[in-house]
Amino acid sequence: EILIGLVGSEMCIRDRPERMRKPLEDLKIVQTASWVPDQVIDNDDLSRIMDTSDDWIQSRTGIKRRHISKHENTADLASKTGQLLLEKSGWQAEELDLILVATMSPDAYTPSTAAIVQGKLQAKNAVAFDVSAACSGFVYGLAVASQMMSTGMVKKAMVIGSEVLSKLIDWHDRTTAVLFGDGAGGVLLEKVPVKAPTLLGLQLKTFGELSNELSAGMTSSGNTFPKPLTELTPFKMNGRAVYRFATHEVPESILQASAQNKLTLDQIDVFLLHQANARIIKQVAKRLKQPLEKFPINIAEYGNTSAASEPILLDECVEKGMIKRGDILALSGFGGGLTTGTIILRY
Repeated sequence: EILIGLVGSEMCIRDRPERMRKPLEDLKIVQTASWVPDQVIDNDDLSRIMDTSDDWIQSRTGIKRRHISKHENTADLASKTGQLLLEKSGWQAEELDLILVATMSPDAYTPSTAAIVQGKLQAKNAVAFDVSAACSGFVYGLAVASQMMSTGMVKKAMVIGSEVLSKLIDWHDRTTAVLFGDGAGGVLLEKVPVKAPTLLGLQLKTFGELSNELSAGMTSSGNTFPKPLTELTPFKMNGRAVYRFATHEVPESILQASAQNKLTLDQIDVFLLHQANARIIKQVAKRLKQPLEKFPINIAEYGNTSAASEPILLDECVEKGMIKRGDILALSGFGGGLTTGTIILRY
């Protein structure tokens, strides 16, 4: 099992005597998959409804277009990703012990998006629940799944990041509307014998004092009875504060995770960062003194898809042959909470 130490609001792998430690030597990513809506909205489309332009958006974010759902909700995108995972792997839905969906745009307060997905897939033997950590959600989901697998209660797990952020956007606010897109991506995990440890580093951290810097879907409680129906607030973000946070805290998260097994950054083959802004990714690469070629970027096509961005990127890199078995990957998310999360694993 992995020993997790909780210090304040930070979680990481702690060392203990070798005779007592049982590292997760059998956690394997069996399959990857992703799904995005057919409807594509490019920057020129946005310029027709707000004061912006293709050049303005691209120069500041690296985004050219994004996929926007017409009728599909978050559970629909997650279910289609889950079905693809099952088809590509040859697994049956009944084999799943766990379904985790990381999302900040759930279908409802209850039931959980994961429960809806479990029903759609007819995965009747799977425990299902959501993880809410915004853009760090997929890494948090992997961390939760790995711990449940370390206990022996879970053998096969599905972890999906899925978002329909378009339902939380004020399409006349160019400070946020130009950034986000919809999509889903995920992995199948299995506990199998392997020759070398798979989970090589894990660091999770929450900065709750900065929670107001990025928010969406806020609710309020009225003072009168009967109270009016709750209305949700759209995205609100302090762009400069979030940029400053990401460029400082993400490199630190990656360094802390890599140090746990004395990995050097040069030993990491691919850095899969949350696709929030191309300038952020380039700045993180610079701070870590690593070549930008090790940081694949697909934000031009999808925009910021929050918890879905890393699994979509992972799936694309696997499909294109950019990631091969045995490669060491660092997945790092950052965003609402504010949160950071890095997991380093052998693919």
